Amino acid sequence: MGGAVVDEGPAGVKAPDGGWGWAVLLGSFVIAGFSYAFPKAVSVFFKELMHEFGIGYSDTAWISSILLAMLYGTGPLCSMCVNRFGCRPVMLVGGLLASLGMVAASFCRSILQLYLTAGVLTGLGLALNFQPSLVMLNRYFSKRRPLANGLAAAGSPVFLCALSPLGQLLQDRYGWRGGFLVLGGLLLNCCVCAALMRPLEAPAGPAAGPRRPARRLLDLSVFRDRGFVLYTVAASVMVLGLFVPPVFVVSYAKDLGTADARAAFLLTVLGLIDVFARPAAGLLAGLPKVRPYSAYLLSFAMFFNGFTDLTGSTASDYGGLVVFCIFFGISYGMVGALQFEVLMAIVGTQKFSSAIGLLLLLEAIAVLIGPPSAGKLLDATKVYQYVFILAGTELLAASLVLALGNFFCIRRRPAAATEGEHKPGADGGVGSREVEHFLKAEPEKNGEVAHTPETSV
Repeated sequence: MGGAVVDEGPAGVKAPDGGWGWAVLLGSFVIAGFSYAFPKAVSVFFKELMHEFGIGYSDTAWISSILLAMLYGTGPLCSMCVNRFGCRPVMLVGGLLASLGMVAASFCRSILQLYLTAGVLTGLGLALNFQPSLVMLNRYFSKRRPLANGLAAAGSPVFLCALSPLGQLLQDRYGWRGGFLVLGGLLLNCCVCAALMRPLEAPAGPAAGPRRPARRLLDLSVFRDRGFVLYTVAASVMVLGLFVPPVFVVSYAKDLGTADARAAFLLTVLGLIDVFARPAAGLLAGLPKVRPYSAYLLSFAMFFNGFTDLTGSTASDYGGLVVFCIFFGISYGMVGALQFEVLMAIVGTQKFSSAIGLLLLLEAIAVLIGPPSAGKLLDATKVYQYVFILAGTELLAASLVLALGNFFCIRRRPAAATEGEHKPGADGGVGSREVEHFLKAEPEKNGEVAHTPETSV
Protein backbone atom coordinates (compact mmCIF):
# COMPACT_ATOMS: atom_id res chain seq x y z
CA MET A 1 0.00 0.00 0.00
CA GLY A 2 1.02 3.61 -0.31
CA GLY A 3 3.36 5.09 2.23
CA ALA A 4 6.92 6.02 2.95
CA VAL A 5 9.77 3.60 2.50
CA VAL A 6 11.31 2.46 5.77
CA ASP A 7 14.99 3.23 6.06
CA GLU A 8 16.65 0.51 8.10
CA GLY A 9 20.13 1.97 7.92
CA PRO A 10 23.18 0.73 6.02
CA ALA A 11 23.30 -2.98 5.32
CA GLY A 12 26.18 -5.04 6.65
CA VAL A 13 26.60 -2.92 9.79
CA LYS A 14 26.39 -4.87 13.01
CA ALA A 15 24.82 -3.12 15.98
CA PRO A 16 27.69 -2.31 18.38
CA ASP A 17 25.54 -3.05 21.48
CA GLY A 18 27.59 -0.55 23.46
CA GLY A 19 30.31 1.98 22.83
CA TRP A 20 28.79 5.17 21.46
CA GLY A 21 25.44 3.42 21.78
CA TRP A 22 25.37 4.37 25.46
CA ALA A 23 25.50 8.05 24.44
CA VAL A 24 22.63 7.37 22.04
CA LEU A 25 20.77 5.69 24.89
CA LEU A 26 21.27 8.76 27.08
CA GLY A 27 19.86 10.97 24.33
CA SER A 28 16.89 8.65 23.89
CA PHE A 29 16.31 8.70 27.65
CA VAL A 30 16.07 12.51 27.64
CA ILE A 31 13.88 12.58 24.51
CA ALA A 32 11.46 9.99 25.94
CA GLY A 33 11.31 12.01 29.15
CA PHE A 34 10.37 15.23 27.40
CA SER A 35 7.97 13.54 24.96
CA TYR A 36 5.78 11.68 27.42
CA ALA A 37 6.18 13.74 30.61
CA PHE A 38 5.69 17.19 29.07
CA PRO A 39 1.95 16.83 28.24
CA LYS A 40 1.29 15.79 31.87
CA ALA A 41 3.64 18.32 33.47
CA VAL A 42 2.00 21.36 31.83
CA SER A 43 -1.19 20.50 33.71
CA VAL A 44 0.20 22.36 36.75
CA PHE A 45 -0.40 25.59 34.81
CA PHE A 46 -4.07 24.85 34.09
CA LYS A 47 -5.57 26.71 37.07
CA GLU A 48 -3.58 29.84 36.19
CA LEU A 49 -4.60 29.62 32.54
CA MET A 50 -8.26 29.29 33.51
CA HIS A 51 -8.05 32.50 35.52
CA GLU A 52 -6.06 34.29 32.82
CA PHE A 53 -8.40 33.54 29.92
CA GLY A 54 -11.68 32.91 31.76
CA ILE A 55 -12.06 29.37 30.39
CA GLY A 56 -13.11 25.98 31.75
CA TYR A 57 -11.35 22.70 32.46
CA SER A 58 -12.18 21.23 29.05
CA ASP A 59 -10.58 24.19 27.27
CA THR A 60 -7.27 23.86 29.13
CA ALA A 61 -7.28 20.05 28.77
CA TRP A 62 -7.07 20.53 25.01
CA ILE A 63 -3.44 21.65 25.40
CA SER A 64 -2.34 18.25 26.75
CA SER A 65 -4.58 16.45 24.27
CA ILE A 66 -3.11 18.29 21.27
CA LEU A 67 0.42 17.62 22.50
CA LEU A 68 -0.30 13.89 22.79
CA ALA A 69 -2.21 13.81 19.51
CA MET A 70 0.73 15.35 17.65
CA LEU A 71 3.08 12.86 19.29
CA TYR A 72 0.84 9.93 18.32
CA GLY A 73 -0.60 11.07 15.00
CA THR A 74 2.47 12.29 13.11
CA GLY A 75 4.18 8.90 12.90
CA PRO A 76 4.10 8.55 9.10
CA LEU A 77 5.29 12.15 8.67
CA CYS A 78 8.23 11.54 11.02
CA SER A 79 9.16 8.36 9.18
CA MET A 80 9.15 10.10 5.80
CA CYS A 81 11.32 12.91 7.15
CA VAL A 82 13.82 10.42 8.59
CA ASN A 83 13.95 8.49 5.32
CA ARG A 84 14.57 11.67 3.37
CA PHE A 85 16.93 13.61 5.62
CA GLY A 86 18.22 11.21 8.30
CA CYS A 87 17.70 11.08 12.07
CA ARG A 88 20.06 13.79 13.28
CA PRO A 89 18.81 16.67 11.07
CA VAL A 90 15.17 15.81 11.78
CA MET A 91 15.81 15.78 15.53
CA LEU A 92 17.66 19.11 15.39
CA VAL A 93 14.71 20.73 13.62
CA GLY A 94 12.33 19.05 16.06
CA GLY A 95 14.20 20.44 19.06
CA LEU A 96 14.06 23.95 17.63
CA LEU A 97 10.32 23.63 16.91
CA ALA A 98 9.55 22.31 20.38
CA SER A 99 11.47 25.17 22.01
CA LEU A 100 9.99 27.80 19.68
CA GLY A 101 6.47 26.58 20.48
CA MET A 102 6.83 27.09 24.24
CA VAL A 103 8.62 30.42 23.85
CA ALA A 104 5.89 31.68 21.52
CA ALA A 105 3.23 30.37 23.94
CA SER A 106 4.56 32.65 26.66
CA PHE A 107 3.43 35.65 24.55
CA CYS A 108 -0.03 34.29 23.68
CA ARG A 109 -3.15 36.39 24.31
CA SER A 110 -5.81 33.74 23.70
CA ILE A 111 -6.34 30.04 24.32
CA LEU A 112 -6.47 29.39 20.57
CA GLN A 113 -2.96 30.77 20.21
CA LEU A 114 -1.86 28.41 23.00
CA TYR A 115 -3.34 25.47 21.09
CA LEU A 116 -1.27 26.39 18.02
CA THR A 117 2.00 27.09 19.85
CA ALA A 118 2.21 24.94 23.01
CA GLY A 119 0.02 22.28 21.40
CA VAL A 120 0.69 21.90 17.68
CA LEU A 121 4.18 23.41 17.33
CA THR A 122 5.70 21.93 20.49
CA GLY A 123 3.93 18.61 19.90
CA LEU A 124 5.30 18.36 16.36
CA GLY A 125 8.79 19.17 17.61
CA LEU A 126 8.64 16.45 20.25
CA ALA A 127 7.34 13.94 17.70
CA LEU A 128 10.22 14.74 15.33
CA ASN A 129 12.56 13.88 18.20
CA PHE A 130 10.84 10.84 19.67
CA GLN A 131 10.54 8.48 16.71
CA PRO A 132 14.03 9.15 15.24
CA SER A 133 15.55 8.51 18.68
CA LEU A 134 13.92 5.06 18.65
CA VAL A 135 15.30 4.42 15.17
CA MET A 136 18.83 5.22 16.33
CA LEU A 137 18.44 3.14 19.48
CA ASN A 138 17.40 0.20 17.30
CA ARG A 139 20.47 0.61 15.10
CA TYR A 140 22.93 0.72 17.98
CA PHE A 141 21.50 -2.17 20.03
CA SER A 142 20.54 -5.70 19.06
CA LYS A 143 21.25 -8.26 21.79
CA ARG A 144 20.83 -5.63 24.49
CA ARG A 145 17.82 -3.99 22.84
CA PRO A 146 15.27 -4.96 25.55
CA LEU A 147 17.54 -3.48 28.22
CA ALA A 148 18.16 -0.36 26.13
CA ASN A 149 14.47 0.16 25.46
CA GLY A 150 13.61 -0.30 29.13
CA LEU A 151 16.20 2.23 30.24
CA ALA A 152 15.13 4.74 27.59
CA ALA A 153 11.45 4.36 28.51
CA ALA A 154 12.31 5.13 32.13
CA GLY A 155 12.96 8.71 31.01
CA SER A 156 9.23 9.38 31.04
CA PRO A 157 8.59 8.88 34.78
CA VAL A 158 11.96 10.34 35.76
CA PHE A 159 11.23 13.57 33.90
CA LEU A 160 7.68 13.63 35.22
CA CYS A 161 9.10 13.61 38.76
CA ALA A 162 11.28 16.61 37.89
CA LEU A 163 9.12 18.67 35.52
CA SER A 164 5.99 18.76 37.66
CA PRO A 165 7.51 20.44 40.76
CA LEU A 166 9.73 22.55 38.50
CA GLY A 167 6.66 23.82 36.65
CA GLN A 168 4.96 24.69 39.92
CA LEU A 169 8.09 26.50 41.14
CA LEU A 170 8.36 28.47 37.90
CA GLN A 171 4.68 29.41 38.07
CA ASP A 172 5.01 30.64 41.66
CA ARG A 173 8.06 32.77 40.89
CA TYR A 174 7.54 33.95 37.32
CA GLY A 175 3.91 33.21 36.48
CA TRP A 176 2.77 30.92 33.71
CA ARG A 177 4.32 33.10 31.00
CA GLY A 178 7.76 33.02 32.60
CA GLY A 179 7.37 29.31 33.26
CA PHE A 180 6.60 28.60 29.61
CA LEU A 181 9.62 30.67 28.57
CA VAL A 182 11.99 28.72 30.82
CA LEU A 183 10.52 25.38 29.69
CA GLY A 184 11.08 26.46 26.10
CA GLY A 185 14.74 26.97 26.91
CA LEU A 186 14.94 23.53 28.51
CA LEU A 187 13.55 21.95 25.34
CA LEU A 188 16.65 23.14 23.47
CA ASN A 189 18.36 20.19 25.16
CA CYS A 190 16.62 18.09 22.50
CA CYS A 191 19.09 19.60 20.03
CA VAL A 192 21.95 18.42 22.24
CA CYS A 193 20.46 14.93 22.21
CA ALA A 194 20.18 15.13 18.41
CA ALA A 195 23.91 15.85 18.21
CA LEU A 196 24.54 12.52 19.97
CA MET A 197 22.77 10.56 17.23
CA ARG A 198 25.86 9.75 15.18
CA PRO A 199 24.95 7.66 12.12
CA LEU A 200 26.49 4.23 11.74
CA GLU A 201 28.76 3.93 8.72
CA ALA A 202 28.70 0.98 6.33
CA PRO A 203 32.00 -0.89 5.94
CA ALA A 204 33.95 -0.01 2.82
CA GLY A 205 34.74 -2.48 0.05
CA PRO A 206 33.40 -6.01 -0.44
CA ALA A 207 32.50 -6.31 3.25
CA ALA A 208 29.53 -4.07 2.68
CA GLY A 209 26.37 -6.09 2.30
CA PRO A 210 23.68 -5.50 -0.31
CA ARG A 211 21.14 -2.77 0.26
CA ARG A 212 17.99 -4.06 1.92
CA PRO A 213 14.95 -4.05 -0.34
CA ALA A 214 12.62 -1.13 0.24
CA ARG A 215 9.46 -1.84 2.20
CA ARG A 216 6.36 0.28 2.58
CA LEU A 217 5.61 1.93 5.90
CA LEU A 218 1.82 1.71 5.79
CA ASP A 219 0.74 -1.77 4.76
CA LEU A 220 -3.04 -1.61 5.15
CA SER A 221 -3.31 -5.38 4.77
CA VAL A 222 -2.52 -5.54 8.48
CA PHE A 223 -6.22 -4.85 9.06
CA ARG A 224 -6.92 -8.36 7.76
CA ASP A 225 -5.29 -9.67 10.94
CA ARG A 226 -8.16 -10.06 13.40
CA GLY A 227 -5.71 -9.97 16.28
CA PHE A 228 -4.51 -6.52 15.21
CA VAL A 229 -8.08 -5.26 14.79
CA LEU A 230 -9.06 -6.44 18.27
CA TYR A 231 -5.91 -5.02 19.80
CA THR A 232 -6.50 -1.68 18.05
CA VAL A 233 -10.05 -1.47 19.40
CA ALA A 234 -8.87 -2.29 22.93
CA ALA A 235 -5.95 0.14 22.78
CA SER A 236 -8.09 2.98 21.42
CA VAL A 237 -10.68 2.53 24.20
CA MET A 238 -7.84 2.35 26.71
CA VAL A 239 -6.30 5.63 25.54
CA LEU A 240 -9.65 7.38 26.03
CA GLY A 241 -9.18 7.11 29.79
CA LEU A 242 -5.50 6.31 30.35
CA PHE A 243 -4.22 9.90 30.32
CA VAL A 244 -7.19 11.50 32.10
CA PRO A 245 -6.16 11.01 35.79
CA PRO A 246 -2.62 12.46 35.39
CA VAL A 247 -4.12 15.52 33.68
CA PHE A 248 -6.73 16.20 36.39
CA VAL A 249 -5.23 14.85 39.63
CA VAL A 250 -3.34 18.08 40.41
CA SER A 251 -6.44 20.23 39.93
CA TYR A 252 -8.43 17.67 41.97
CA ALA A 253 -6.02 18.10 44.89
CA LYS A 254 -6.15 21.89 44.63
CA ASP A 255 -9.94 21.76 44.64
CA LEU A 256 -9.74 19.84 47.93
CA GLY A 257 -7.81 22.76 49.43
CA THR A 258 -4.29 21.34 48.99
CA ALA A 259 -1.44 23.83 48.57
CA ASP A 260 -0.14 24.17 45.02
CA ALA A 261 3.30 22.70 45.76
CA ARG A 262 1.85 19.66 47.54
CA ALA A 263 -0.67 19.14 44.74
CA ALA A 264 2.08 19.16 42.11
CA PHE A 265 4.01 16.62 44.20
CA LEU A 266 1.33 14.03 43.35
CA LEU A 267 2.73 13.74 39.83
CA THR A 268 6.17 13.25 41.33
CA VAL A 269 4.86 10.35 43.41
CA LEU A 270 3.23 8.86 40.32
CA GLY A 271 6.45 9.23 38.35
CA LEU A 272 8.65 7.69 41.05
CA ILE A 273 6.48 4.59 41.19
CA ASP A 274 6.37 4.43 37.40
CA VAL A 275 10.20 4.42 37.28
CA PHE A 276 10.31 1.06 39.04
CA ALA A 277 7.09 -0.38 37.62
CA ARG A 278 8.22 -0.29 33.98
CA PRO A 279 11.42 -2.35 34.28
CA ALA A 280 9.75 -4.68 36.78
CA ALA A 281 6.88 -5.35 34.37
CA GLY A 282 9.37 -5.88 31.55
CA LEU A 283 11.32 -8.41 33.59
CA LEU A 284 8.12 -10.22 34.51
CA ALA A 285 6.90 -10.33 30.90
CA GLY A 286 10.29 -11.70 29.79
CA LEU A 287 10.07 -14.79 31.99
CA PRO A 288 9.81 -17.94 29.83
CA LYS A 289 6.59 -19.11 31.47
CA VAL A 290 4.98 -15.66 31.36
CA ARG A 291 5.92 -14.31 27.95
CA PRO A 292 3.45 -16.44 25.93
CA TYR A 293 0.67 -14.97 28.06
CA SER A 294 1.77 -11.34 27.69
CA ALA A 295 -1.59 -10.33 26.17
CA TYR A 296 -3.39 -11.51 29.31
CA LEU A 297 -0.82 -9.71 31.45
CA LEU A 298 -1.54 -6.48 29.55
CA SER A 299 -5.26 -7.07 30.00
CA PHE A 300 -4.69 -7.43 33.73
CA ALA A 301 -2.67 -4.19 33.74
CA MET A 302 -5.58 -2.38 32.05
CA PHE A 303 -8.02 -3.85 34.56
CA PHE A 304 -5.75 -2.87 37.45
CA ASN A 305 -5.51 0.69 36.09
CA GLY A 306 -9.28 0.97 35.64
CA PHE A 307 -9.98 -0.41 39.12
CA THR A 308 -7.48 2.09 40.55
CA ASP A 309 -9.35 4.94 38.83
CA LEU A 310 -12.65 3.77 40.30
CA THR A 311 -11.24 3.52 43.82
CA GLY A 312 -9.46 6.85 43.36
CA SER A 313 -12.82 8.51 42.79
CA THR A 314 -13.57 7.90 46.48
CA ALA A 315 -10.54 9.90 47.69
CA SER A 316 -11.64 12.78 49.89
CA ASP A 317 -8.30 14.15 51.09
CA TYR A 318 -4.66 14.52 50.08
CA GLY A 319 -3.63 11.23 51.66
CA GLY A 320 -6.19 9.35 49.60
CA LEU A 321 -4.85 10.93 46.40
CA VAL A 322 -1.28 9.93 47.35
CA VAL A 323 -2.39 6.30 47.72
CA PHE A 324 -4.21 6.58 44.39
CA CYS A 325 -1.07 7.90 42.65
CA ILE A 326 1.00 5.01 44.05
CA PHE A 327 -1.30 2.32 42.63
CA PHE A 328 -1.93 4.30 39.44
CA GLY A 329 1.84 4.52 38.91
CA ILE A 330 2.18 0.74 39.22
CA SER A 331 -0.61 -0.02 36.75
CA TYR A 332 0.36 2.80 34.39
CA GLY A 333 3.95 1.53 34.28
CA MET A 334 2.76 -1.99 33.53
CA VAL A 335 0.69 -0.78 30.60
CA GLY A 336 3.56 1.32 29.27
CA ALA A 337 6.00 -1.59 29.45
CA LEU A 338 3.70 -4.16 27.83
CA GLN A 339 1.63 -2.46 25.14
CA PHE A 340 4.15 -2.56 22.25
CA GLU A 341 5.52 -5.98 23.24
CA VAL A 342 2.01 -7.42 22.89
CA LEU A 343 1.44 -5.64 19.58
CA MET A 344 4.64 -7.13 18.14
CA ALA A 345 3.64 -10.58 19.38
CA ILE A 346 0.25 -10.31 17.69
CA VAL A 347 1.26 -8.94 14.25
CA GLY A 348 4.84 -10.23 14.04
CA THR A 349 8.06 -8.38 13.33
CA GLN A 350 7.56 -7.97 9.57
CA LYS A 351 4.27 -6.07 9.88
CA PHE A 352 5.09 -4.25 13.09
CA SER A 353 6.26 -1.06 11.35
CA SER A 354 2.92 -0.72 9.57
CA ALA A 355 0.92 -1.76 12.62
CA ILE A 356 2.53 0.75 14.98
CA GLY A 357 2.03 3.66 12.58
CA LEU A 358 -1.64 2.85 12.00
CA LEU A 359 -2.25 2.17 15.69
CA LEU A 360 -0.77 5.50 16.75
CA LEU A 361 -2.87 7.32 14.17
CA LEU A 362 -6.05 5.76 15.57
CA GLU A 363 -4.97 6.35 19.16
CA ALA A 364 -4.38 10.02 18.32
CA ILE A 365 -8.13 10.36 17.72
CA ALA A 366 -8.85 8.83 21.12
CA VAL A 367 -6.30 11.14 22.75
CA LEU A 368 -8.10 14.15 21.28
CA ILE A 369 -11.41 12.91 22.69
CA GLY A 370 -10.42 11.60 26.15
CA PRO A 371 -9.23 14.51 28.34
CA PRO A 372 -11.47 17.17 26.70
CA SER A 373 -14.57 15.01 27.14
CA ALA A 374 -13.59 14.45 30.77
CA GLY A 375 -13.18 18.22 31.08
CA LYS A 376 -16.65 18.77 29.63
CA LEU A 377 -18.05 16.34 32.19
CA LEU A 378 -16.25 18.23 34.96
CA ASP A 379 -17.53 21.59 33.71
CA ALA A 380 -21.08 20.24 33.67
CA THR A 381 -21.02 18.49 37.05
CA LYS A 382 -18.22 20.21 39.01
CA VAL A 383 -17.51 16.76 40.49
CA TYR A 384 -14.06 15.23 39.98
CA GLN A 385 -15.26 11.79 41.05
CA TYR A 386 -17.28 11.43 37.84
CA VAL A 387 -14.15 12.08 35.77
CA PHE A 388 -12.27 9.26 37.47
CA ILE A 389 -15.26 6.91 37.20
CA LEU A 390 -15.47 7.60 33.46
CA ALA A 391 -11.75 6.90 32.97
CA GLY A 392 -11.93 3.72 35.05
CA THR A 393 -14.92 2.42 33.11
CA GLU A 394 -13.09 2.94 29.81
CA LEU A 395 -10.02 1.03 31.06
CA LEU A 396 -12.15 -1.84 32.34
CA ALA A 397 -13.92 -2.05 28.97
CA ALA A 398 -10.57 -2.12 27.16
CA SER A 399 -9.26 -4.93 29.36
CA LEU A 400 -12.41 -6.94 28.70
CA VAL A 401 -12.13 -6.49 24.92
CA LEU A 402 -8.48 -7.58 24.91
CA ALA A 403 -8.95 -10.57 27.22
CA LEU A 404 -12.05 -11.93 25.49
CA GLY A 405 -10.68 -11.18 22.03
CA ASN A 406 -7.45 -12.98 22.83
CA PHE A 407 -9.29 -15.97 24.29
CA PHE A 408 -11.87 -16.43 21.53
CA CYS A 409 -10.31 -14.97 18.38
CA ILE A 410 -6.52 -15.07 18.64
CA ARG A 411 -6.10 -18.82 18.81
CA ARG A 412 -3.04 -20.88 19.77
CA ARG A 413 -1.33 -22.71 16.96
CA PRO A 414 -1.28 -26.49 17.21
CA ALA A 415 1.52 -27.44 19.56
CA ALA A 416 3.03 -29.97 17.18
CA ALA A 417 3.36 -27.50 14.35
CA THR A 418 4.91 -24.89 16.62
CA GLU A 419 7.43 -27.33 18.07
CA GLY A 420 8.33 -28.66 14.65
CA GLU A 421 9.03 -25.31 13.05
CA HIS A 422 10.40 -23.16 15.89
CA LYS A 423 12.36 -24.29 18.90
CA PRO A 424 13.45 -22.17 21.85
CA GLY A 425 16.96 -20.84 21.93
CA ALA A 426 19.84 -22.59 23.57
CA ASP A 427 19.29 -20.64 26.75
CA GLY A 428 15.84 -22.13 27.13
CA GLY A 429 14.17 -18.73 26.87
CA VAL A 430 11.03 -17.98 24.97
CA GLY A 431 11.77 -15.98 21.81
CA SER A 432 9.54 -13.53 20.00
CA ARG A 433 8.64 -16.11 17.37
CA GLU A 434 7.28 -18.47 20.03
CA VAL A 435 5.15 -15.66 21.44
CA GLU A 436 3.85 -14.84 17.96
CA HIS A 437 2.84 -18.43 17.31
CA PHE A 438 1.03 -18.64 20.63
CA LEU A 439 -1.01 -15.53 19.95
CA LYS A 440 -1.72 -15.77 16.22
CA ALA A 441 -4.14 -18.07 14.44
CA GLU A 442 -1.71 -18.46 11.53
CA PRO A 443 2.06 -17.97 11.48
CA GLU A 444 3.66 -15.24 9.45
CA LYS A 445 5.00 -16.53 6.19
CA ASN A 446 7.84 -14.10 6.06
CA GLY A 447 10.91 -16.25 6.31
CA GLU A 448 13.69 -14.72 8.38
CA VAL A 449 12.82 -12.40 11.20
CA ALA A 450 13.65 -8.82 10.18
CA HIS A 451 14.43 -6.15 12.73
CA THR A 452 13.12 -2.70 11.89
CA PRO A 453 13.57 0.69 13.53
CA GLU A 454 9.98 0.70 14.69
CA THR A 455 10.37 -2.51 16.69
CA SER A 456 12.49 -0.57 19.18
CA VAL A 457 9.41 1.23 20.54
